[in-house]
Amino acid sequence: MPEHIPGCRGEFADRVALVTGAGQGIGAAVAASLAALGARVAATDIAPRRDVPGPADETDTDRSTGSVSSFTLDVTDRASVDRTVDQVERELGPVDLLVNVAGILRTAPVTEFSDEDWADTFAVNTTGIFHTSRAVGRRMAGRGSGCIVTVGSNAAGVPRTGMAAYAASKAAAAMFTKCLGLELAGSGVRCNVVAPGSTDTAMQRALWTGEDSERRVVAGDPETYRTGIPLGRIADPQDIADAVVFLASDRARHITMQELYVDGGATLR
Repeated sequence: MPEHIPGCRGEFADRVALVTGAGQGIGAAVAASLAALGARVAATDIAPRRDVPGPADETDTDRSTGSVSSFTLDVTDRASVDRTVDQVERELGPVDLLVNVAGILRTAPVTEFSDEDWADTFAVNTTGIFHTSRAVGRRMAGRGSGCIVTVGSNAAGVPRTGMAAYAASKAAAAMFTKCLGLELAGSGVRCNVVAPGSTDTAMQRALWTGEDSERRVVAGDPETYRTGIPLGRIADPQDIADAVVFLASDRARHITMQELYVDGGATLR
């Protein structure tokens, strides 16, 4: 197990995790971390990568290392979600952990934002989480256990110029996840949110306009009302994955309906 991944060797052995948006960035880091701790991971994406780690050697009797299997999933399509969840449960077993990571970012001032970009943003970032959480949550409730973690954004808790649709969609997803957690608590299912700040992913780098972009993100920008990052660094995807792993683990067994900001202090919370 990589030394930087917190937790006990084999902590998620015999558990099945479904991760959306696992083709790159935070989703890929979450999938790899859970597999390193023993989970059988269904790494789903609309265009999943094929270079995911293979299953552990079947002769490894300590079952401390899991596996990552790739599945195609369009979270905006309810039928696709239902089919994929059915397939995952047939091939890997009942889903114990759902991690909602799939998301998109479209930026523009509200007065210039298109109807199409608004609809697409909410289709993935909000409705997609509804589709996957409903499909998996009803199964978890019937079995009396499970954990759902939604990867949101610190933009859900602080206004951002040019990011109204993204921020609103993430705020909706966070409140949805908390309401779901309240509804499913009696069934033993926990639901929490991890809210990253600026993280070194393709989505983040698409916003950069020059060689000093990373420095400017860390320093902040008064013209756009952005504070900097007090810890002085942009997050790695693994930083976010570590928080997800903790909330998915039995070490967080009494935590539900919470939103954990992992942003280096950028929102001054």
